[in-house]
Amino acid sequence: MTEPTVYHSRLTAICRASVYAAFTLAVIPVQAVALLLRLPLSRRVPLWYHRICCRLLGIRLEVFGRRSKARPTLFVANHSSYLDIAIYGALIPGSFVAKSEVGEWPFFGLLAKLQRSVFVDRRMRTSHLQATALGKRLEAGDSMILFPEGTSNDGNHVERFKSALLSVAEFRVNDEALVVQPVSLTYSRVDGIPIGRHLRPFYAWYGDMELVGHAAELVGLGRLTVTVSFHEPVTIEQFASRKELTEYCQDQIQAGHSDALAGRIQPKAGAAGRWDWIRWRLRPHFRDMKGLRRAKKGFASPREKRAAGRVDSRAAKA
Repeated sequence: MTEPTVYHSRLTAICRASVYAAFTLAVIPVQAVALLLRLPLSRRVPLWYHRICCRLLGIRLEVFGRRSKARPTLFVANHSSYLDIAIYGALIPGSFVAKSEVGEWPFFGLLAKLQRSVFVDRRMRTSHLQATALGKRLEAGDSMILFPEGTSNDGNHVERFKSALLSVAEFRVNDEALVVQPVSLTYSRVDGIPIGRHLRPFYAWYGDMELVGHAAELVGLGRLTVTVSFHEPVTIEQFASRKELTEYCQDQIQAGHSDALAGRIQPKAGAAGRWDWIRWRLRPHFRDMKGLRRAKKGFASPREKRAAGRVDSRAAKA
């Protein structure tokens, strides 16, 4: 069976890129001023910004599990593309741990600094200094997002994690062990078509791929579905060594990634923890209210019953 062809629209690429650039240029001074004045807004803007960017770029998120609410939390995640930043940034209120070269990149380096990313030299001999720099941020209550693979890859597998990069997990915050939560991300479908091995390079950015050309091709593709799974949070105290903690994170993320690639996890209507286009509606759709009324009268369709269940659930939470 041959791989389906990915449809690319030049008009879609131009529209998305133009709106993204205009939106980003409008947000940059807001975040810069918030950081300069040390306003609480500086912590909320990145989350809001990345959520809007996902919408602008046609990214639909299917999220499973529950994000750790502990502050701080070290989120350990796999990494295959620059799109990962927008996706993790839309779901996790935290800052990234990035290699020092990222801070020197034009434009993207500026965005990383505005999100208060921590730039580290990832050579193993400086791992102690890395942990010290990260520890200061964690002691201040800032959650961090770490890519222990050390680099991006082709998205078909998860690279071996570097135990030295997880040395920060040994830090204690207020005399308590740091919470560590593995998170797996998989580019699952484009316009409903499963993304197989041959389509993944359209989204994964690795090796000597040229950034501008790759991004220009990517933004013109169809609607992308991304599967994100938050796995069970742990602390290093549950393991005999940092190496065992690293292996646990590796196993959890590898399993979540493999399940998503194979289509073994599918979203269910109203499933807890699922975000659909990252909805944060304050009130139900009119059609949902109509379905609720029909359900109470006993002759609603199955679809209307599901919608009515969502309305009741939201009302109960309120």
